[in-house]
Amino acid sequence: MKKTRIFVAGHRGMVGSAIVRALMARGKSEIITRTHHELDLTNQHAVEAFFAQEKIDEVYLAAAKVGGILANSSYPADFIYTNLMIQCNVIHAAHNAGVDRLLFLGSSCIYPKFAPQPIPEEALLTGPLEPTNEPYAIAKIAGIKLCESYRRQYGRDYRCVMPTNLYGPGDNFHPTDSHVIPALLRRFHEAKLANAAEVIIWGSGSPRREFLHVDDLAAACLFVMDLDSATYSASTQAAPHLNVGCGEDRSIAELAHHIARITGFTGRLVFDTSKPEGTPRKLLDVSRITALGWRPCFDLEKGLRQTYTWFVENAGRWRE
Repeated sequence: MKKTRIFVAGHRGMVGSAIVRALMARGKSEIITRTHHELDLTNQHAVEAFFAQEKIDEVYLAAAKVGGILANSSYPADFIYTNLMIQCNVIHAAHNAGVDRLLFLGSSCIYPKFAPQPIPEEALLTGPLEPTNEPYAIAKIAGIKLCESYRRQYGRDYRCVMPTNLYGPGDNFHPTDSHVIPALLRRFHEAKLANAAEVIIWGSGSPRREFLHVDDLAAACLFVMDLDSATYSASTQAAPHLNVGCGEDRSIAELAHHIARITGFTGRLVFDTSKPEGTPRKLLDVSRITALGWRPCFDLEKGLRQTYTWFVENAGRWRE
């Protein structure tokens, strides 16, 4: 029996690598990957040629340019251009090559800054976005609308999931371009090694965030792709995507104290209120996907300890 040929775009990233692990554990498909050097997804001609040659059956579109508040604020043109190009090229080339099944991974930053909490899928495009990551969010919204449009016009089975804040093995621990969990894990770890008296944390610590382990997201992606077309269509009538999260949030201050304990840092925590801190609260309403039968497996304690162990074991790649 011929195995399904699945292209995982962005397989070296945290999300893409988790999807590859989940697919490999099943052992029912032939996984196709390409590095950026082998295939530049912002190059339309190269992407079209790839799909024409490889006869792909299914796509997981996890490739993206991502970063934290500082990176998004510093490089807005890079974030909107690169992500728009990747999404347009992959989705359109997949359609041209007759690929009927595709999963697009977005981000919870697509929602308005002051969306109702928890945020339902229907909140999309109902208010202004958070300014610090607006270009990235607009690119992701465009990806959702691309998939929705190809479903409507051509009947393609292109699906979308919107994950909450992610963390886990393979995360980016860069000192300036990382998200909050890897940034704090690295900062507290290095402070412990240096016997530092304090660690400075951006903002007041009051914003609340929801965190999902990346392996839980990968499991959710496969779950969503396993749904029959009628079930998926029925679950996305009110909005063209599904939220994926754990359904619980906590303050950045709570998270910081938690990470300090896990890393063994015993100094002071100082909150720098002169720094930006983003949206006050961002908790997803995950009632639609949970009603379909999906639940996460990792609690935050287990996930943070596993991620910290991975970081320590791979610290050499983050010496810059």
